[in-house]
Amino acid sequence: MTLTLVRKLLRDVRLTLFLVCLLLLLFQVLWAKITQRITEEVLPQLINDILKDVPITTLLNIIFKGPGKIIETLAGGERVDLTRSSDMLTIGYVHPLVQTIFCVWAVGRAAGAVAGEIDRGTMELLLAQPLPRWRLVLAHFCVDLLTIPLVCLSLWAGSWLGAAIFFVDWSAGQGVGAMRVSPLDLAPGLANVAALLFALSGFTMWLSARGRFRWRVLGTAVFVTLLQFLVNVLGQMWDAMAFLRPLTVFYYYQPQQTILRGKWTVDLGVWNGGQPLLAVPAAAVLAALGLAGYALALRTFTRRDLPAPL
Repeated sequence: MTLTLVRKLLRDVRLTLFLVCLLLLLFQVLWAKITQRITEEVLPQLINDILKDVPITTLLNIIFKGPGKIIETLAGGERVDLTRSSDMLTIGYVHPLVQTIFCVWAVGRAAGAVAGEIDRGTMELLLAQPLPRWRLVLAHFCVDLLTIPLVCLSLWAGSWLGAAIFFVDWSAGQGVGAMRVSPLDLAPGLANVAALLFALSGFTMWLSARGRFRWRVLGTAVFVTLLQFLVNVLGQMWDAMAFLRPLTVFYYYQPQQTILRGKWTVDLGVWNGGQPLLAVPAAAVLAALGLAGYALALRTFTRRDLPAPL
């Protein structure tokens, strides 16, 4: 029965899943072209023809000063070297549009998991079958386990395709202008992508298990997610709000430092002598949040009284 339900849920989301994967793939191809254009054409021409005696670091400091700090923050902060193709490609994993697509998929699918069935009046028909309530939550959990890897692979496939089209000899680790470009280097960041999707889905599943109307659950989840995103961005720019960043899921979404530095942890606590008091694995925290959301959804859904359809 659970397998049958999983198949039914996959059929329901197959079109949305295809569109999400296609958008992510095409955006990564587009970003590869933007990367090639900036690192191999715009910056070299700017340095050689206009700013011969000005170091590139000085130019970037001028660009990202004041209001430009917002752009630097969204691109990943000071750890990203915009003169390197490999660093520029990682911006495609943290771009606001990409994170928006992640949220649309995870929040949109999970919002209708329980509340959507109640809202449409199909929950009574579903539970009229010999199906315990916990199996419904388990089925949605299995759908996440099947679809999240597909979303991640579509993101990675876009990087491969973009590198193959716009960079020469990328498979050998060398691109045009001796810029090292290898999509294999981006693979470790996919674990962080999958963990973020799972965390958002688990949190929204809990809201869906508590709600009756899909649009209310969706509105609440979108508001909370957007608030967390804004708090995380503002905390990166203003030290006064930095202490709030660990309370958001996006603080733990740092695929760039995993790709560029091989660092899988994020720092917590008060800095003492230049060292953090606590470092936690980012992907594990997000995965734990997702599991906690599903656990709360299971507890809530199995204990609540289901309202009669309107």
